[in-house]
Amino acid sequence: MTEPSEVPVNRSRTIHYQSPDPAQAKLFERTGLEQLRALMDGTIAPPPISSHVGLEFVSVADGEVVMTAQPDESHYNPIGSIHGGFFATVLDSACGCAVHSTLPAGVGYTSLELKVSFLRPITAETGIVTARGWVTRRGRNASFAEADIRDNEGRVLATASSTCLIINPGRTR
Repeated sequence: MTEPSEVPVNRSRTIHYQSPDPAQAKLFERTGLEQLRALMDGTIAPPPISSHVGLEFVSVADGEVVMTAQPDESHYNPIGSIHGGFFATVLDSACGCAVHSTLPAGVGYTSLELKVSFLRPITAETGIVTARGWVTRRGRNASFAEADIRDNEGRVLATASSTCLIINPGRTR
């Protein structure tokens, strides 16, 4: 006779976030670095995506950002490890914010391409992970960045490279 399997424990997760600011256009009166520093010090509410992965800034500088993220069971895939979308979200954020930190006032960006390499699994037991993003080449129309995610022992868990389109609404061709 087989033993009855354990009944899964139902869990839930509530995500709290602030609606994006209706006066968001005013953000573009600041440089990208000024915007990120305002996010870091709480002057500006974080984007809603941050609450999904527990994303927080540790430091921001011209061309480089450091963030932490909190993986948990709600990020699991069917095989019992953190879904690749968690890795991609954190790495895209690190690369994008590194590029964002280099932008003058009135200029934006969007990710054009993201290549992620998964090197080690992440589980809920991994704990808080640290992502670092840095710009490798600044351009007028596109910028390039790289990022990695590390565990609390400094082991690299994933890496990424990204191409970001620079959006300058005031520039005409």
